[in-house]
Amino acid sequence: MKQEINISVSPKQASSEEFYKPILAEKLHVDENRIQLINVKRRSIDARQRVIRINLSADVYLDELPVEEKIEFKYDLVDQKPSVIIVGAGPAGLFAALRLIELGFKPLIFERGKNVSDRKRDIAKIHREHLVDPDSNYGFGEGGAGTFSDGKLYSRSKKRGNIRRVLEIFYANGALPEILIDAHPHIGTNMLPGIITSIRNKIMEAGGEIYFNSRVADLIIENDRCTGIMLADSTIVEAEAVILATGHSAREIYEMLYEKGISIEAKSFAVGVRAEHPQTLIDTIQYNQPVRGPYLPPATYSFVEQVDGRGVYSFCMCPGGIMVPAATAPGEMVINGMSPTQRNTRFANSGMVVEIRPEDLNEFRHLGVFAGLEFQRNIERLCFSLNGKTQFAPAQRMADFVADRFSQDLPETSYHPGLVSVPLHDKLPKRIRTRLQEAFKLIDKKAHGYLTNEAIIVGVESRTSSPIRIPRKEDTFEHVKIAGLYPCGEGAGYAGGIVSSAMDGERCAEAFAENYKLASK
Repeated sequence: MKQEINISVSPKQASSEEFYKPILAEKLHVDENRIQLINVKRRSIDARQRVIRINLSADVYLDELPVEEKIEFKYDLVDQKPSVIIVGAGPAGLFAALRLIELGFKPLIFERGKNVSDRKRDIAKIHREHLVDPDSNYGFGEGGAGTFSDGKLYSRSKKRGNIRRVLEIFYANGALPEILIDAHPHIGTNMLPGIITSIRNKIMEAGGEIYFNSRVADLIIENDRCTGIMLADSTIVEAEAVILATGHSAREIYEMLYEKGISIEAKSFAVGVRAEHPQTLIDTIQYNQPVRGPYLPPATYSFVEQVDGRGVYSFCMCPGGIMVPAATAPGEMVINGMSPTQRNTRFANSGMVVEIRPEDLNEFRHLGVFAGLEFQRNIERLCFSLNGKTQFAPAQRMADFVADRFSQDLPETSYHPGLVSVPLHDKLPKRIRTRLQEAFKLIDKKAHGYLTNEAIIVGVESRTSSPIRIPRKEDTFEHVKIAGLYPCGEGAGYAGGIVSSAMDGERCAEAFAENYKLASK
């Protein structure tokens, strides 16, 4: 017999079944020996009160064990099936490929970067030698930008697809089972490369094909229908359709589409800085106690403020994480964050960004749809010029930044290439600087101690999303003017993270399959 039950327990009680099993038995009014299995379905932390509680939702099986349900996905051989080109091997592209295989189609993935193992070596060069390979870096390569990140598996896009299915696919490919129950699950950058490799192997074992070091230079368009791609070496590949899942940093794709007269449009995005605090300070603020203790995870946070008519918010918060150099081309300075599975470094970092709308960019108005893209480029080049034209990052203590005061020194940091003290209060564009300064004051009123010189801000966090959308039809998911072209994921403006990108990849695959079936009748 199965009983569904919710309990609120202490962090220690939630840490082990030996502690919460008696509590469940008491609440169910049964002998503890009758409990044969406890399946925790959901776990979340409630730190709103002085005494922290852990909320557990569980299925409790009395007197008998349930029939075991294995999580597995079947991928039949598709090597002789109709093919679909996927441009980009990030989460949108990889999940589109897996779904196409399930639907009986052969995916052909073309990725400008390298496989995840070779990509690691190029990323190491960024840290050691400050050399950025424009095709293999934190943004480009197998797994996309999400491979070297915190690996958050949380999305507000519940109407866009099956979140549970995405989590189960990650679990089936090596993620820890906790991602299936935690309210805000994450995988961790140390585990993601192995998981991405497992997904690649499944695609190839089923007859799909993946081509690395294969930059797409053009689309083949005939009678307003996309029938294939041309690679940078002039190789032409044809297929039934093209799923364009290039990620938010593939700027050359937008330029290529524009030159071909294929509709793209400007959209809002965000630019700001990375804020880094000691993790112990964030723990104290969020848990309202001097020491976190052994049974609580490193604390996270999420802040949203409105300043002068624009949103200022935290983005990709990485507890127990590190900051990394995420430029995708020489001459840029871009900062991102990531965390290992255990989130066990001494630092907490998060993007703190300001909403930028197309109408805010009057000085770039002459560039039309590329105004936001040029604004991004300008601020990335500016921050690169401030650091001696290396991957040393410009930084300032947070309280100094708010007070318009130069930081004479900087604290320890997780950013391995190194920091340079720069008066960012004098260098960042006014529309970003003043809103960040005011937002930090507002946040400190809610989370006292957040605004401190123990924290630093580092420039620049500019790749939260693309400033350009590639529009598509709501019903067929095809481009509004070009049949057979499926704009997909973050780069197309329809996702904002690993899970939403994965779900969008699946939806594009399903839309293609439905359109193909209708066209074949």
